[in-house]
Amino acid sequence: MVQSCVIEQELDRFTEHLKIVKRASPHTIRNYKSDIQQFLRFVVEAEADTLDYLLIRRFLAYLQKEGCARSSIARKIAAIRAFFRFLKKRGVIENDPTAAVVGPKQEKRLPKFLREDQMDTFLSAPNPEDPIGLRDRAIIETLYSTGLRVSELVALNVEDVIDSDEIRVIGKGAKERITLIGRAARESIAEYIENGRQILLSKAKKATNALFLNNRGGRITARSVGRIVDRYTAAIADGLKISPHTLRHTFATHMLAGGADLRTVQELLGHSSAATTQIYTHITKERLKQVYDKAHPRAKAQED
Repeated sequence: MVQSCVIEQELDRFTEHLKIVKRASPHTIRNYKSDIQQFLRFVVEAEADTLDYLLIRRFLAYLQKEGCARSSIARKIAAIRAFFRFLKKRGVIENDPTAAVVGPKQEKRLPKFLREDQMDTFLSAPNPEDPIGLRDRAIIETLYSTGLRVSELVALNVEDVIDSDEIRVIGKGAKERITLIGRAARESIAEYIENGRQILLSKAKKATNALFLNNRGGRITARSVGRIVDRYTAAIADGLKISPHTLRHTFATHMLAGGADLRTVQELLGHSSAATTQIYTHITKERLKQVYDKAHPRAKAQED
């Protein structure tokens, strides 16, 4: 069995590999490292002589006993599998013990999204008389108009959105794509740049071309965008939990419900596979069923 000190060194190399080669986000790298370290602690406590698939199965059983969600277990197995493939490629191990391991079957959960009336209420929540309110409305309009990931949104620069209905985006894995931005979002951004951004920029210690700025005039972070969305959640009275990703889901759902084809939405979202986008068709089908059941006089059997 490979010595623990060697494993620790290889884990550091693996995280660098994720950062430099795979261009993984800091969030992904942090989660992968934490998951692998948890597995390595389990190996030490189990006093195992061999790293084989049976040991990994024991780890799976341990996670299930601890009450881990299926999604969490699947992520941990993905991290461990990626790590051992990395070790095998480097010649540190001869066989990949994860090759015969199958993760838990995932529950199919439909993503949350906002109805059009909820979205209208949400968009009207920021104060248009305040620089922060102008910024916040522009952020929400842009997320809803483009379906951008929050990491893609915070990376935008002023020149990316000026005088164009197209935005060049660097997405996951440093993949570049062109997405579209609608009139309402462009107008909201223009008003923010003219009447809000300069005020925020005046507080900065150094110049920046970042589009969306924080209170100190620096580039806003993904975490701050999450807090901004939380701040206006109260505008929607039904208590629905909203995140920046909810607006991405809302964009996709409303596009498909409005007649856009799956391939177009896939391109705009930056999904590498249509299967990832397919989940939104289930949402629109459910909505169609609800409308049909409510509207058609003979859709349901009459009650006794």
